Order: sequence, then structure tokens, then C-alpha cells
Amino acid sequence: MAERWMRVVRTPLGLTATVLVVVVLALAALGPVLWGAGAEAVDTDNLLALPSAGHWAGTDNLGRDILLRTLVAARLSIVLALLAIVLAVVAGLLFGAAPFLLGRRTGRLVSAAVNIAVAFPGLLLALFFAVVFGAGATGAVLAIGLAGAPAFARFTQTLVAGVAARDYVAAARIVGIGRFRILFRHVLPNIAEPLVVNATIGAGGALLSFAGLSFIGLGVQSPAYDWGRLLYDGVGAIYVNGAAAFAPGMAVLLAGLAFNLFGESVAKGLGVPVGVGLRAGVATRLGSVRRPEPAGHAEEVLDRSSEVVLDVRDLEVTFPGPDGPVRPVRGVSFQVRRGEAVGIVGESGSGKSMTALAITRLVADHGRVDAGRLELLGTDLLAADTAVRRRMLGTQLAMVFQDPMTAFNPTRRIGGQLAEVATHHQGMTRREAVARAVDRLTAVRIPDADTRVRQYPHEFSGGMRQRAMIGMGLMGTPALIVADEPTTALDVTVQQQVLDLLAAIRAADDVALMLISHDVTVVSEVCDRVLVMYAGRIVEDLPAAGLAAARHPYTRALLAAVPDMATDPDRPLATIPGRPVGPADVPPGCAYAPRCPLADARCRAEDPPLVADPAASRNHRVACWHGGEPLPIDRSTDELVESP
Repeated sequence: MAERWMRVVRTPLGLTATVLVVVVLALAALGPVLWGAGAEAVDTDNLLALPSAGHWAGTDNLGRDILLRTLVAARLSIVLALLAIVLAVVAGLLFGAAPFLLGRRTGRLVSAAVNIAVAFPGLLLALFFAVVFGAGATGAVLAIGLAGAPAFARFTQTLVAGVAARDYVAAARIVGIGRFRILFRHVLPNIAEPLVVNATIGAGGALLSFAGLSFIGLGVQSPAYDWGRLLYDGVGAIYVNGAAAFAPGMAVLLAGLAFNLFGESVAKGLGVPVGVGLRAGVATRLGSVRRPEPAGHAEEVLDRSSEVVLDVRDLEVTFPGPDGPVRPVRGVSFQVRRGEAVGIVGESGSGKSMTALAITRLVADHGRVDAGRLELLGTDLLAADTAVRRRMLGTQLAMVFQDPMTAFNPTRRIGGQLAEVATHHQGMTRREAVARAVDRLTAVRIPDADTRVRQYPHEFSGGMRQRAMIGMGLMGTPALIVADEPTTALDVTVQQQVLDLLAAIRAADDVALMLISHDVTVVSEVCDRVLVMYAGRIVEDLPAAGLAAARHPYTRALLAAVPDMATDPDRPLATIPGRPVGPADVPPGCAYAPRCPLADARCRAEDPPLVADPAASRNHRVACWHGGEPLPIDRSTDELVESP
């Protein structure tokens, strides 16, 4: 952290701004001590004197030195401006965090009020509040603080919404941690830097606003004085002594410039976003609903034996869209048994990750999860939230996210984040939980675990962060590990290490594994079964060992698109023509029909059900009217012939 701030000071702009701020703050602290008596000394022999060697800026109508009074006024001017900006930030935090804390309905009302307030110019709001609270320093502080609060509130809404969408916040909410605790533990530490930077810049604006209110008689009142009050007195004699107005005016300019330049340089050096007035959307929670199970749906392959760890039946996920509901997951049904590894493959947007989020109850607030059945170890995941269910999710289910850098809170140490699982769900003391975290990091092959627990996520490499994420899941005794593309952005050596680690954990503790990946060959090597998804549906469910006998044209196209050692380097790689279907644009009939070379009129009109294929093995299901038929391939390019 110190190094990051030193980068700011090393730049010419940052160094200049820092020196100016230090000088201004030193002047505020020492001015009344050094020059207080001289500023109050009345000299009737030098009333309204012009600038001279004894009085560099002249004297006022009582013979008091204007320059000394300007130096002494620094304390009151800066203190009042800082009080106003603190009030603006605190009020902005309260109103900006309200949508996160209060929920949908009340939060929307607060957001609407903030948006209306932001629409008014800040100066008009300050004048309005100044009239309401009355002339004087207290009224001016309240006026400027409340006038600046709406802009900070909307900026805070934007920051809070960004952090609230992170995986670690979603995980904290799903295990039952309260909103206030999440706000102070996870959200505020991650938005502190941009708030401090914007508050620093806002201090310059508050200083100018305060001087303006005092100048028009609504701020500091006699006999007290600040720069705005001195500027008002100096303007009255500007045609006689211009320095009387120049001295306090220059003080306001330099102090305001110092705070603004310092804030801008810090923002540039740290890469912190600057700006207020950004709109933060407020999500609408649609909730989770259990739908009646259709009779006889795929009962030949879905049972409810004691070995079933995860039982999913007719899972659907719905989000509100501009043209109606959008369903990225449509009627997904499958089971995962103890010790079994099930892979889910498909192109981007096929619904793989959304299926995992629905199972782990991490779908965003405005999403709706429906299912005929969604059970983990026989516990209904769609039932009302209880402490028992939260404890089960925290100990029996492990989620390995695609990007561990967003899954870990960057402001907290790795050991503390792992230990929180044990203290929250298993009742361990802090010491016991940290010892457990060290043990789990050692179990996932992180060297020097007792040292690593005291480090932050950014001090870990990508592969180590991914292993630490697996270690967090192993803080409990998981029966199911859901790994959402755990090898993304890792080099091939580290990818293999992560996959080997998951396989070792599965073999050692008979843990079920659900692996999501784009790479069908990786899934075929690690998993027992493969679920192929397209446009939110499972289009084929088959044993991994039988991938070569895939029946669906899409599965065969995915396999054909993967090069191997026998691929001719002089010929173009095989590709799948067309583009994947978006969840908001699913056509009638089979969603793959526009890209399928076997598609006919029936395919475009009727969506095939996922049923057992009589020509395949017992555990092989396919959703295709032409499953197993030969594909027309252009051998000159190894590309599938496009749909007629």
C-alpha cells in the first residue's frame, strides 16, 4: 500500500499537489498560533492603509493586517470545508448503500430520491439548505454537506453495485451473513480508495462553496471570519486597495487547487475511478419457485437412490429482459452420484455457468430459479432459507469459481477468508480455524502454508489462488465440488496440476465433482459422464468413454473442432458454422437447427425431448430428431456443411 502511494508522490503533479496540501494543512494548524495576536491588533493610525513593507496586503477599516488575517482564517475555512465534506460523504454512504441494505422496494424509493436530488445544481441546493438552516457557520456546513450528499450517494451506489456482484459477496449472502456485516466487511473496504479520492477532490469544491456562502452573507458571521468573509470585506474596498480582495481570493484558489490536484493525482496514480453522478441500477428479486414435476419425465435414467448427491429436475433460470423474460437455462435435468465426476461442456452462452450458479444458489437477486426438484443430499435447495440449509451449503458444497481473483476479497488475508468458513459454520475458535486453514492449504499443495495464510490474494500466483479456492471449499467436508472452468487463464502445466488436484480429492474422499469447461477433451479425461449444453438445454448426456459414439450433431461438431496429433497442419481447422443462439433469441423448434446440416422442417418446428437413445447405451440420452445420422462434411476444409 505504501508503495502505491509513493508512486503518486514521485510524479511531478503528485509531488506538487502533495506539497501544496501539506502547506495548506500546516497553515491551518499553525496560522492562529503564529499570527493570531497580530491579526487581531487594531491600529487606528493605519485605517484602510495601502500595501506597504509593514502590511503587505494593507489594512482593513480597523487597521488590522489583511495578510495576517488571511493566514489565520485558513484554520476556520479549511475546518468548516472538511466538516462539510465529511457530512456529504457520510450522508452519501448512507443513501448510496440503502438499496443494498434495505432491499428492492425501499431501495428503489431511496434511489429515486437521490436521482431527483442529483438533477438539481449543487449551488441551488446549497442556497436552499442555507436558507432553511439559517445564516452562520453551522447552517453553512449543513447546507454544503447535504447539497453534496446526492452526488456522493449516486457514486456510492455505483461502487456498491459493482462490489455486490462479486462472487465472494454472493457466497456470503447465500450462507446467511447479514447485509450490514457484508457491507462493513466486504463492500466498504473495497470502495474505500475511490471514496477517499473523491472526498479529497470534493474538499476543494466544498472550500469554494463555503467561501461563496460567506461572501454573500450566509456563511461565517462577524466577529468570526473566514476567507469568504475577508473576500467580501475586500471587495468593498477593491477600487482603493485591490490587495485586500486579492489575498483571501488567492488563498481560496490555492487551497482549492491543492485539494483538487491532490485528489486527481492520487486517482491517476492508483487507477481509482473518479466521478459522481453515475447511475446504479437496482435489481428486482424475482425469487425461487418450485414447479410441479411432470409425470414420467426421463424416469428411466433419473432415480432417487441414497447414492445421489445432487438431484436436478426441470431446472429453469429466468431474468427480466427489455422484451420479456429471458431464460438462459431451460428444463435441465440430471443427477450426480457420490464419487461421480460429471462434466458440462458447450460454447459460451450455452447455460453451463448459470446452471452451476442456480445449483449453488448464487443467481443474482433479479434472477428467478424454478425447478421440479433441486436437492443436495436430500435437502431441498428451493425451500425457505434456514440456518440448517445455510450450514449445509457452507460445509457440504464447494464452489470453485472461474476467476479466483474476484472470488477472494482483495482487502482481506487468505487465511482469514478460509478461517471464516470454519468459524461461521463449524463453530471453531479463531485459532482453530486458522490452523484448519493452514492444514487445508497444505492439502491443496501450497508450500509454506503457515506463511501464506497471512498474505493477500494478489500475492498468490494464478494457480495458487485457484488451489486456495479449492482449499476454501475443503474447509468443510464437501460431498460435491462444483468447478466452473477452474483452469481458465492458466498455463497448461498449472491446468494439469489443478485437474490432478481435483481428481485426487475426489478419489481420496469419494467426493462428487461437477466440472464445467469449454474443452471437451479435458472433460472426457477427468469425468465419468458428459452433459452437452446448447441454448440453455442439455442436448446430450452420455458416458465420457463413449464420446466417440456421440449421437447429437452438436456434440460431434464440438469433437471435430478439437485438433489432435493426427490433424493435418496444412489444412484449416474444423469449425462449427454460424453463431451460438443467445438466450433472448431462442428460435422455435430445435435451437441448433440454424447451424445443423441435418435440420429439416420438423427440427425447426418441434423441440426434441431429451430421451434415452435406443441405438445407444443405457445411460445415453440425446435430444435430436436425427441422432446418429452421418454428417455431411466438406472434406476439402473439414467443415460441417451449413444448414440448408
